[in-house]
Amino acid sequence: MPTLTRWFVKAAFIYLALGLLALWSLPASKVGLAPEWTTLWRPAYVHLFTLGWLSQLIFGVAHWMLPMHTKEQPRGNETLVWGTWIGVNVGLVLRLIAEPFATQHPYSAWGWLLVVSALLQWGGAVLFVINTWPRVKPRRIGGRR
Repeated sequence: MPTLTRWFVKAAFIYLALGLLALWSLPASKVGLAPEWTTLWRPAYVHLFTLGWLSQLIFGVAHWMLPMHTKEQPRGNETLVWGTWIGVNVGLVLRLIAEPFATQHPYSAWGWLLVVSALLQWGGAVLFVINTWPRVKPRRIGGRR
């Protein structure tokens, strides 16, 4: 398994655990089993599941399993995929930090940090598409397409 695939999959597992913890804390805070401030993560837990868990698992497996790009660069440009991993993860962590504060103070710098986090996540996904698009090609049968 390629190194980048392992990084994506391990990050996905971490975000799955964090997403489940955040999801548990929402109702638990209403009955006193979790601090009340955890309800401020309500919007963020969706990102933990969708971008953190699902998308990174998909990115990792796609990076590993899709057809070769070329013999010299079988998985395309690894720098772009590292950019994907960094952008998605830094953006997601920034979102987890900023979300509770931006909810409380929507017109503060925390709101701008959410914008930066969204741009990092979007940029990471775009880099993945740019790198992976050429690998999605028709299957060759007997030397023909």
